[in-house]
Amino acid sequence: MAEINVPAAALGKHPCPECGGDLQWNAAKQALVCPYCGTIVPCAEASATPGANASAAAGASIVEQDLEAALRNPASGRGWGEQPGDQKREVQCQSCRAISVFVGGKVATRCEFCGSPSIIAHESTSEAITPQSLLAFKVSEGQMRESLRQWYGSRWFAPNKLKSAALTDTLHGVYLPYWTFDAQVNAHWRAEAGHHYYESESYRDDKGETQTRQVQRTRWVPAAGSLAHFFDDALVPGTTGVHAALLRQIEPFPTLTDLKPYSPEFVRGWTVERYQIDLHKAAKLNQDDMQAQIKTLCRREVPGDTQRNLQVEATYRGRTFKHILVPVWLVSYTYGARNFQVLVNGYTGAIAGEQPYSWVKITFAVLAVLILIILALALKH
Repeated sequence: MAEINVPAAALGKHPCPECGGDLQWNAAKQALVCPYCGTIVPCAEASATPGANASAAAGASIVEQDLEAALRNPASGRGWGEQPGDQKREVQCQSCRAISVFVGGKVATRCEFCGSPSIIAHESTSEAITPQSLLAFKVSEGQMRESLRQWYGSRWFAPNKLKSAALTDTLHGVYLPYWTFDAQVNAHWRAEAGHHYYESESYRDDKGETQTRQVQRTRWVPAAGSLAHFFDDALVPGTTGVHAALLRQIEPFPTLTDLKPYSPEFVRGWTVERYQIDLHKAAKLNQDDMQAQIKTLCRREVPGDTQRNLQVEATYRGRTFKHILVPVWLVSYTYGARNFQVLVNGYTGAIAGEQPYSWVKITFAVLAVLILIILALALKH
């Protein structure tokens, strides 16, 4: 049975080879950069830097953790594994309740998720499960601002003041918490399969004449079967700071191929949200989602033209999980009395956003369409 341990990579530091400062991840350069002297160190070289964690240098692996063991022993795998001397500070927004973790001395005066100034210090505890791996930012701030300009420009029905109200200087790079789950599922299903057939039927039309038509009938027969399915890295967000509907639009994150072992230099200088959807709740959400997907897969197995009374019995084995961090560029702005967000996948560049609407523009657009329709009808006559 797998044990949940604080990953060794999380305890390491990568000092700058020139001045000894702590290296930080730079999305534009796709390398570790010293914030003090500007020295650029590729990740491969950083792993071999004297003083770097030995496990990281050897290529720390990303291990799936036993879900059942973790739920039985909630005290395992706790703590964020920061190195002694690391400056870590937490604040909680009193508006959206998001908890932000700042590593490396960064501070905030407003919530980076909703823009509220009502943030208070949050006492750091050792209860949070350590993120074992992450996707480092790949989309740079410069690329992000260009994408935002294009996105704003395509919002035809947004108020003209939108561009000035949603300034890109509210742009924040944040690491969001996610859970990934694996499971092997074996399901048995039973249903009634309906097979359509047609019979001729005589009837009288409006003139009283006899006519013949084909009428669809359904023959119901019992059906049963089984299937096996493996869920690999099913995602469950642990965030409360961003709007869930937007987050789903910028998924997926390539967790199957591109995850890196967690190490503090990747998040130093960035904002990290501490999860508020804990492992118990995330596992339940994952179970419900798997059950819904398995039922859909079983439904496709039922023969015939239609079906009814589908019943599915599923067994889940080998459930494992990972706690990971994913990169997101976030714009949060207020227009009128509402808060709006624009999210960009910091790894793939996928973008999704919310916007206010100008009813003046919409009204003129509707009037323009009506005028065109009237003109088209007039030309026909």
